[in-house]
Amino acid sequence: MDEMEEELKCPVCGSFYREPIILPCSHNICLACARNILVQTPDAESPQSSRASGSGVSDYDYLDLDKMSLYSEADSGYGSYGGFVSAPTTPCQKSPNGVRVFPPTVPQPQQQHLLPHPGSLTPIPRNSCITCPQCHRSLILDDRGLRGFPKNRVLEGVVDRYQQSKAAALKCQLCEKSPKEATVMCEQCDVFYCDPCRLRCHPPRGPLAKHRLVPPAQGRISRRASPRKISTCTEHELENLSMYCVQCKMPVCYQCLEEGKHGTHEVKALGAMWKLHKGQLSQALNGLSDRATEAKEFLVQLKNMVQHIQENGVEFEACLVAQCDALIDALNRRKAQLLSQVNKEHEHKLKVVRDQISHCTVKLRQTTGLMEYCLEVIKENDPSGFLQISDALIRRVHMTESQWGKGTLTPRMTSDFDLTLDSGPLLQTIHQLDFVQMKVPAAPMLQLEECCTQNNSATLSWKQPPLSTITVEGYILELDDGNGGPFREVYVGTETICTVDGLHFNSTYKSRVKAFNASGVGQYSKTLIMQTSEIAWFTFDPASAHPDIIFSNDNLTVTCNSYDDRVVLGNTAFSRGVHYWEMTVDRYDNHPDPAFGIARSDVLKDVMLGKDDKAWAMYVDNNRSWFMHNNSHTNRTDGGITKGATIGVLLDFTRRILIFLVNDEQQGPVAFEGLEGAYYPAISLNRNVQVTLHTGLPIPDFYTPGEADPTGSVC
Repeated sequence: MDEMEEELKCPVCGSFYREPIILPCSHNICLACARNILVQTPDAESPQSSRASGSGVSDYDYLDLDKMSLYSEADSGYGSYGGFVSAPTTPCQKSPNGVRVFPPTVPQPQQQHLLPHPGSLTPIPRNSCITCPQCHRSLILDDRGLRGFPKNRVLEGVVDRYQQSKAAALKCQLCEKSPKEATVMCEQCDVFYCDPCRLRCHPPRGPLAKHRLVPPAQGRISRRASPRKISTCTEHELENLSMYCVQCKMPVCYQCLEEGKHGTHEVKALGAMWKLHKGQLSQALNGLSDRATEAKEFLVQLKNMVQHIQENGVEFEACLVAQCDALIDALNRRKAQLLSQVNKEHEHKLKVVRDQISHCTVKLRQTTGLMEYCLEVIKENDPSGFLQISDALIRRVHMTESQWGKGTLTPRMTSDFDLTLDSGPLLQTIHQLDFVQMKVPAAPMLQLEECCTQNNSATLSWKQPPLSTITVEGYILELDDGNGGPFREVYVGTETICTVDGLHFNSTYKSRVKAFNASGVGQYSKTLIMQTSEIAWFTFDPASAHPDIIFSNDNLTVTCNSYDDRVVLGNTAFSRGVHYWEMTVDRYDNHPDPAFGIARSDVLKDVMLGKDDKAWAMYVDNNRSWFMHNNSHTNRTDGGITKGATIGVLLDFTRRILIFLVNDEQQGPVAFEGLEGAYYPAISLNRNVQVTLHTGLPIPDFYTPGEADPTGSVC
């Protein structure tokens, strides 16, 4: 009930409707609000002169009457146009509902033509215009003014009942003392019950079980449904509305039919149309109710998604923080390792320099001592004594000097650290650090409306879930063997639709699909069960036939342009089940011997069928027939063919045998046994023969698969 409240409020004043009227655009407005937003239009006879003179009847620009399209007679003659433009000096107002509203004009006295409005002391100017506050469609009033708009008594009644239902709480009608607040109302009993009285006086069993209990507010509205009022015509106020104009889609009175514009229109009884439209509205409400139920379920789903997003966001944020912390820890560990390496280099440099300082200090002390000693020796005045030691001193001085030779006074270690931290790649990696796709794809959804089987082919279509944003690099389609066996891959690729040919007839296949990306393979879709055709439909295959074969009748009829035998195959292979097809002889000249049977795909095409080991055939002339395989002729049987004859081929994989028929009679014994693998229907013929293929045929009545006598003939 609370949701309905917005439907009951005027778009201009924002309050509940009071005396609502219906505009031609089907929107409603209060009668008083309609008076307030009336705008006077210029005189239709001189719109240009009025605009040119600069004198207006209001602060609003005039409507462009040249662009105005008038309604037909069925629309009561009201005019409309696409929009309304107000002068920039007078902005429009807004109602409490946020709808644009145009204030009333203040026309000059000398330009007014006033019409009295019944029920109102305020006269309405002639040529007034009203703009719908919801769709902004402008309408020009006729001489009746606002009386030309019908009153919406239904809306007025609903507003009245709604306000009454909100006025006071409903009480139980069966409580003897201090009535309790009612909780339900029975539509059949027309009684309000509290919970104790309902359990005591209205138990849900027996005949009462079929009664409909509704909330008290809804029950009160239904009880206070206003009695039907007699409606009067807006054109003829003394006449009651009694009929419904189908063309104009509005109620009309008897006088409208006799004298008015509805005289030539189709009309129907008002009561019948009332019931019809009520039924249509109820039916439309059923569909809308289903959409509303779906919307409620969708809102629940969205609210659950909010919770899941919040939970996943917290979890993902914690995971991100943990990953970044792990990177920081790894960087700190590497930092410690690099610092240790720097410390080792630092200690090594210090040790080398200190050793060199110690060595040079000792060496310098020795050199200085030698120099001082030599200087003292030079001071001596004893030539003989000097000469005794001078050679040795000279050698020592030269030796000491040579010890201070090249490299001795060069530092063994530089003070610079020849280490440069290569942080560029790491900084670039950090800057490029971003989220990558690390999840496997979700399970695809099979599109059942596009999946189908035709003959022995199956077409499957799928798509990713609509809300999935995970990258998909391809799909894997799997089918079983049609006999409950294991699944096997039949397609790997990026397409989302695939047709699988060459399946077994009359078999049930299970199919499923999964998606994959660089992170791995996702889950399987739901398994789809598909049934291939029970009976085979096929034609001759031009692609694999000998070039001398001539096709017609949609590849069902063949002949040849050569006197030599040429082979043509069917376009479908068989490997399981029981299959039967026939060929009728359309032309048979000069007693040729065509051959009918089955063959592998690589059979020779330029010799009679059965000449090689790839074909199993029966060749027949006008008197007799033979079975032939690998150029071996067996089982000569009397009875030949003529024009109009029918040759049947029955291939039974359950017993792995091949049987031939001529004119619905078995021709000889079982022709071949032990057949395994895939075989194509085949025929060889020359230019003297023309045959037509017939497929999709049931198994002959005389044949029961799986039953045969010891002699090999069919029982």
